[in-house]
Amino acid sequence: MGHIKILIVITLVLTGALVAAQAQNAMASKPLLCSISNITECTPNDGCFKTTVENVGLPHFLKMDVANKTVTPADPIEGKPTPIERVERIDNKLLLQGAEDGFDNVHDGLGWTAAISESTGKFIFTASGEDVAFVAFGACTTR
Repeated sequence: MGHIKILIVITLVLTGALVAAQAQNAMASKPLLCSISNITECTPNDGCFKTTVENVGLPHFLKMDVANKTVTPADPIEGKPTPIERVERIDNKLLLQGAEDGFDNVHDGLGWTAAISESTGKFIFTASGEDVAFVAFGACTTR
């Protein structure tokens, strides 16, 4: 009888671990829709200040397709896809990194990182260029 209880406990633990692993895999395997709720801009001369996505040229919503390694504005009119160059999973977070050249003939390239909690969907996006840095907060959900 004691062995049966042990087997039941082991089965429940393994089932819980499998469900948790499947939830984490869902975040990376399905396209994500991410919204940006607030953004801070920092420059060497002005320090850091809150701003809007419109002021910095970001869309309100981003589609992140981890499987195909692309980030695109939810509204395709707003811009072209950006490649995701690196994907990592650390401490229940999905970390995505890339670089963006920006507009043609403008010296505005930058590197970026997105950190997405696989348990809550909270989203933090950071980007930095030559004389500017951005930190944006938001949330992501699977589509």
